[in-house]
Amino acid sequence: MLLQEFNQADRQEVLSVLRPCLDVPRWVDEIADQRPFSSIEDLLAFASRAASPLTKREVESALAHHPRIGDRALGNSSEARLSRDEQAALGEASGEVAAALAAGNRSYEEKFGRVFLIRAAGRSKDEILEALQARISHTADEEEPIVQQQLREIAVHRLQGVINQ
Repeated sequence: MLLQEFNQADRQEVLSVLRPCLDVPRWVDEIADQRPFSSIEDLLAFASRAASPLTKREVESALAHHPRIGDRALGNSSEARLSRDEQAALGEASGEVAAALAAGNRSYEEKFGRVFLIRAAGRSKDEILEALQARISHTADEEEPIVQQQLREIAVHRLQGVINQ
């Protein structure tokens, strides 16, 4: 969708474009209400600010839609397709890396009670595995701002992918 089309689209269409990027109603509503945007840069900057900070409930809600890192998102939803594209580098993971990701996911979930989240787009499988292993050693207080930042990065990356100049 072109930025001009986004700016002029009816609210329901805009909401359906935004939800797969970050399914947080407040974030979606703020962006929809702020239109029109003069440039893609303005839209992306506003989207990042609107997600800063997210409440604990918003984080939990957003994480409920994210598959484990290394798992293939199922279904034909926009969000599932975006997730598969973002994790494309992991599709080529060796058995050893896949096993390490699975073990790391389990350890992270046991410690933090939620899925490990990282902006996978543009990162190699080794970078993702290294980040997962490093973040397992964090405290909950150390991890929270990182999760927030990763959600913002994912949302902005996705939004940039669906809205063109």
